[in-house]
Amino acid sequence: MSNQIIFIIMGIAGGFFVIIVLLYLLMRKKMQKSDYKRIRDLRKGTKASNFSMEVLYQKLYVAYIRIPYIKRYILKLRRRLEIINIDDEYNTRKDAAKIMTKALAILIPVIIITIVITHSNYILMVTLLLFELFMTDSLIDGSVDKLDDNLLKQQIDFFSEIRHAYHEFNMVEEAIYQVSQDDEKDVSRQGEKIYDILIADDPETELEKYYDIAPNSFLKEFAGLSYLTKEFGDRKVDGASLYLKNVDNITQEMQLEILKRDKLNYVFQSLSVISIVPVLLLEPLKSWAISNFSFVESWYVGKPGTIVQILILLLTFICYILVRKLKDNGSTNANTHNTENPWQAKVYKNKIGKKIVNLAMPKEGSREYRKVQKLLKDSASHLKMEWLYVNRIVAMIAVFVISIVVFIQLHKVAVDYVYTEPTTDYDLIGGLTDRQKAEAMEVTRQDNTFLDKFKGKIDTTEEDIEKEVRRSDFYEEATDDEITIAVERIYEKLQTVNSEYMKWFEILLAFVFAIAGYMSPIWILFFQLKMRQLEMEDEVMQFQTIILMLMRIERVNVEIILEWLERYSNIFHDPITKCVNNYEAGPWESLEELKNDITYEPLIRIVESLQAAVEKIPIKDAFDELDSERDYYREKRKESNERLIKRKGMIGKGIGFAPMVSLFVLYLIIPLVFIGLTSMSSSFASMTA
Repeated sequence: MSNQIIFIIMGIAGGFFVIIVLLYLLMRKKMQKSDYKRIRDLRKGTKASNFSMEVLYQKLYVAYIRIPYIKRYILKLRRRLEIINIDDEYNTRKDAAKIMTKALAILIPVIIITIVITHSNYILMVTLLLFELFMTDSLIDGSVDKLDDNLLKQQIDFFSEIRHAYHEFNMVEEAIYQVSQDDEKDVSRQGEKIYDILIADDPETELEKYYDIAPNSFLKEFAGLSYLTKEFGDRKVDGASLYLKNVDNITQEMQLEILKRDKLNYVFQSLSVISIVPVLLLEPLKSWAISNFSFVESWYVGKPGTIVQILILLLTFICYILVRKLKDNGSTNANTHNTENPWQAKVYKNKIGKKIVNLAMPKEGSREYRKVQKLLKDSASHLKMEWLYVNRIVAMIAVFVISIVVFIQLHKVAVDYVYTEPTTDYDLIGGLTDRQKAEAMEVTRQDNTFLDKFKGKIDTTEEDIEKEVRRSDFYEEATDDEITIAVERIYEKLQTVNSEYMKWFEILLAFVFAIAGYMSPIWILFFQLKMRQLEMEDEVMQFQTIILMLMRIERVNVEIILEWLERYSNIFHDPITKCVNNYEAGPWESLEELKNDITYEPLIRIVESLQAAVEKIPIKDAFDELDSERDYYREKRKESNERLIKRKGMIGKGIGFAPMVSLFVLYLIIPLVFIGLTSMSSSFASMTA
């Protein structure tokens, strides 16, 4: 590491130290104000004298919420954490500040190192900084997912304790209350909320509210099951409590989900990093190749190397986004989007923005509108139609502007290379010694004086250059052959310099890229749709478990089962909702319409059984095969999860390793082989001439 880089790092570190000291002095001054002093006096004798991390996190939360950019992430964290830490502001703030502090502790040093290493390559520096912001998003989402997974694991013990408490009290609400007294566990707050619902004056309404904010579907099932048992009573089935049997079914579902998440986390834990690593290796790989194989320097420093570098950056960005979409387990993240007021809404509220979006957006009721709306629903996107088209228009404009900037930068790179390349006819396979390089750079500096005179003059001829060369002090004692060689060389360089300007086909390419940017949000929705289709079997098996729990409860009918399926459906949510809405008009007809709206055979069989339960036989007889073949369905569910994880893993590995393969093939192997063979061919040709 050079002394210059060390001084830069020391300067940045010193700057941060000064900023921290100034912030401390400002906060200290503010704390001396009367309001803070009065609060401090009131708190005397009520707080611990030693240092507390929890108090620090509370103070950090207040600080983060005042910083504009960080405030956005804190509010996003809050929306997710409020679901887990239900009605607990203290823990919500503590967890949000804790996660943000960890993210900043990783992000700030990485940003400093990135700026120091890539300060000479602005394209790479900006790209890396953007990727680091995306990685911060991943880190934050991963931290919240970990909390959600911990909550799921706590529910296993919670339901086990419910079993013992229910045996003791024989009352659902009392058992839940007794088990929820452990304040140290996150699941206890959920238990207290469910208890409050069960003893409320209008438990059904409170239960519907809870369904909207429950952290996961298993707590929804438990809350609904507890309510039905309290309302309709428990009964014995094969000598055992039906309520406890159903709690066991939910527990088994949770165990399968925990195993599934653990395996997915194991498969994907390194793929996100692997998809990002090529961006970090671009500069080190380039430096290594140039230092060991000097004949490729012209390729890496010139336009071809820059184009390949940009392509690898673009591929890495796309693959990183797809890997994140592929891994998403749809935990608390799915519950928070509707409450957001994103930047898209602010753009659409603007008069000019609204007019532009309305021009691009299809008319409501048109075929195209219905098609896009269906895609949004099928892909489980949180976006509204207007927000989607804001994304599309912004992506189009951004891609067009970036394309133009990149083309301009590529022309600049090509011109700079002509002005800075060592000018020599030396065999590039062997490289240059320091003396040869100094002589070559001297020739380059001489040529640059002529290039500056004729730069931009398209009609310049070799005769014009020859006149300038003969008048120059550099060639006073040169022979005619040396002047001829110099003129040809300068003329060739001049042609390159004068040809590096924006051309019509580059503008056309920018428009093509802009159209691709405009379509990219739609392509992402199609990708999400394909990923959701992989989970059809898993969702139908969850329906079977729900029916298995409800079929033996007294006074449960087909309509209640449909309402439960609607509540827990994801992929088949729209057709089931339509069936529930039309149920009053005719149960058989609405189920028949549902059967026509779906094509997945296992779900069609469930609908046919529901039709049989409407008019002909009791629900428990219509679904008796679920009860008799319970072990078979459980094993099938495990095997289905294994298949899903395997397929996601194969797709994820293909996407995640694509940037790394492209890096070594396009950025290292092909240049070395192609340029090496070309140089060898020219060397042999010169030797045999």
